[in-house]
Amino acid sequence: MSNLDLKPAPTTCGGETGSGPVRDLLPAREVALGESTVVRRLLPSLGRRMVGAWCFVDHYGPDDIADEPGMQVPPHPHMGLQTVSWLHQGEVLHRDSLGSLTTVRPRELGLMTSGRAISHSEESPRPHARLLHGAQLWVALPDSHRHTDPAFEHHPDLPHVTAPGLDATVILGTLDTATSPGTTHTPLVGADLTLTRGARLRLPLQPDFEYAVLTMSGHTEVDGVPLDPGAMLYLGTGRPHLPLHAHTDASLLLLGGTPFEERLVMWWNFIGRTGDEILHARNDWETGTRFGEVHGYDGARLRAPELPDIPLKARGRVR
Repeated sequence: MSNLDLKPAPTTCGGETGSGPVRDLLPAREVALGESTVVRRLLPSLGRRMVGAWCFVDHYGPDDIADEPGMQVPPHPHMGLQTVSWLHQGEVLHRDSLGSLTTVRPRELGLMTSGRAISHSEESPRPHARLLHGAQLWVALPDSHRHTDPAFEHHPDLPHVTAPGLDATVILGTLDTATSPGTTHTPLVGADLTLTRGARLRLPLQPDFEYAVLTMSGHTEVDGVPLDPGAMLYLGTGRPHLPLHAHTDASLLLLGGTPFEERLVMWWNFIGRTGDEILHARNDWETGTRFGEVHGYDGARLRAPELPDIPLKARGRVR
């Protein structure tokens, strides 16, 4: 999925270590995505840039798209990151410059590793389901892997962790004893937690990870903090477990990882280490080199926004 801001601000990330358990609600802002989809952007936010290597979180829906085109994101480029497509309702048709053509369905993992350069499009199939609900997430690649070959993975079957009142799908990384088949390049975890009404449990965590929880649906308390749909709670580090209480049937996304120490520049759909890298990437996309071509999408590709007037510099995660 693309960052469709027409004037994207340079985002500074990386360089902060964990500081123990916290309970920080992260504000969301609404962003138009394509022709008919509005998303709630939770990362990066004013107060927090990353959670482990997770550096971008959009939550959308549930949207009634019965009489709408649904998701329509034209071909656009990426570098230096992985994208994770995660659905609860609806379907997304993925095309990319490697020739991939895959329909991602609810609770299936669509994982694209951009490496040095890739381009892709995402759209609701025609015809499509009435409702669209999901999340789009990015993972920053460490310096040792950010120039790797691009790749796309589709994993329809993912491992589960179960307990009374809980069914957790492991999207990436390891939760408890279950490990996702998706490729990772830093220690991290992503899991979809489905809770039944009245469930109370303590979810095992890794104390050296920092964590955040996004409420996809339902009403819960996470470590005593009430969360409504669309709310994201940053939890910090140093937690061996996480108390959860479901007031209704609910679903949460758990995101975590070791604090990402590298300094980054994130602008539009690119993650680099210097402003010059971003400048060259933008020029390569505009001139039609390096990022390849997406075949089969009915429409023009996205043009890159203009670069900001200020220099793009890599800085830490704290302003």
